[in-house]
Amino acid sequence: MLNIVLHEPEIPANTGNIGRTCCATGTKLHMIEPLGFQITDKQVKRAGMDYWEHLQKETYVDYQDFVKKNPNARVFYATTKAKHCYTEVEFQDGDFIMFGKESAGIPEEILVDHEDQCIRIPMGHDIRSLNLSNSVSIVLFEALRQLNFLGLEETGHLHRLHWRSEEE
Repeated sequence: MLNIVLHEPEIPANTGNIGRTCCATGTKLHMIEPLGFQITDKQVKRAGMDYWEHLQKETYVDYQDFVKKNPNARVFYATTKAKHCYTEVEFQDGDFIMFGKESAGIPEEILVDHEDQCIRIPMGHDIRSLNLSNSVSIVLFEALRQLNFLGLEETGHLHRLHWRSEEE
């Protein structure tokens, strides 16, 4: 199982979307406080729809609490400031991928202690960053691709009809 970590997320709709993505991929969501909203916030649940109750999630009082409760975690820190591209990483089952709050990212005090584990998504110079939930999806699906989509459905299914190749 992969793990997504949100360091002090601020926008409930982003966290709800990320939660829904985590449910769809069998990924655990870790949230480091303070959060910019209440977990019971309607916007979080609206974005996560009815999936929020099925989400594997854990909340931490601060970054130190996260480190203490996950002492042997292999963590990658997603930041626009990184030297390494996310596609350079060889992801492993059990990895944690941390993303920072929408307004400021992961604090530089954390980043400088983990320079080799910092990763970025390439983008043009005229933009500060991508939307948080989009960034999570990009990196998470690369990690899942590398793990051959471990635990996910191999084939999609139609609702009313069947694929012709299944009828033969």
